[in-house]
Amino acid sequence: MKKNITISVLMTIVTTALLGLIYPLAMTAVSQLLFRDKANGQLIVRDGTVIGSRIIGQPFTGAGYFHSRPSAAGSGYDAANSGGTNLGPTNQKLIDRVRQNSASLQQENPNAPVPIDLVTTSASGLDPDVTPAAAYFQVPRVARERHLNEEQVELLVQAHIEPRQFGILGESRVNVLELNLALDRLARR
Repeated sequence: MKKNITISVLMTIVTTALLGLIYPLAMTAVSQLLFRDKANGQLIVRDGTVIGSRIIGQPFTGAGYFHSRPSAAGSGYDAANSGGTNLGPTNQKLIDRVRQNSASLQQENPNAPVPIDLVTTSASGLDPDVTPAAAYFQVPRVARERHLNEEQVELLVQAHIEPRQFGILGESRVNVLELNLALDRLARR
């Protein structure tokens, strides 16, 4: 019996050290050496200050900026409360919110259908991308507010469309933060 307890205690200590300390430290070291940008959250730095992450959505409320998808994460884009609303398609609260968002966006661009991703939240609530349709939908507002030609802004959107991964996975998308940073660079010229 004493031998079994000794083996159990030693096995617990060894596996805890191996799987709880050595393995995580080794993987952290490898990721920092080989994938530093990805391991650190793909942060975007401007003038020495971190302004966001390429992989986590953030709100843009100014009329001169492209807007992200609505967020249901906490009070909005709160990574500590990531998650969708879990409201089903027949839930009246969801229907009312989508109708209200659609009506508001329809006033912004009355001649175009409202893309679904501008009125619905993503599963995580932290989606950093919108569809190309959602980005193009916002072009008239952004161009008007920035006093730019719509064609200039459309070309900027087109330059920021990321195709499907490997040509088959996912959908084409536009990273909102990167698009807005490019828009700021364009406005500085």
